[in-house]
Amino acid sequence: MNHPNVTHLATDDIPTSHLPFSPAVAVGDTIYVSGQASVDDEGNIVSDTFEGEFRRSIDNMRRILEAAGSDLEHVVQTRNYVRDPADLKGFNELYREFFKPPFPARTTITNCLPEVLKYEVECVAVKKTLG
Repeated sequence: MNHPNVTHLATDDIPTSHLPFSPAVAVGDTIYVSGQASVDDEGNIVSDTFEGEFRRSIDNMRRILEAAGSDLEHVVQTRNYVRDPADLKGFNELYREFFKPPFPARTTITNCLPEVLKYEVECVAVKKTLG
């Protein structure tokens, strides 16, 4: 889509994917970050514990947000995909490390990922304002 208010983010500083999607798209001051999983900078899946995959996924999302002029404090909504419902307690504990009250709006879905992934996250954020 070519529109003066739409920017597709893709830089060497953020993880890439072999799949057909932009890591993030900004429309004005709103940033839509595509699903981020436990992948390295070349988009290869890095299998780990639930905590390891969660931290890597959030870090990938953080890097994309920073490249787009935002950060985790400016996230207004997250969508979380947790493969195993047994990980929900740990998920909520980890989530509180990265997001503080007032929390972003949030959706969490379980039993929805392939065996190769334990966690994936996407978000909507606003750009940081200067001044």
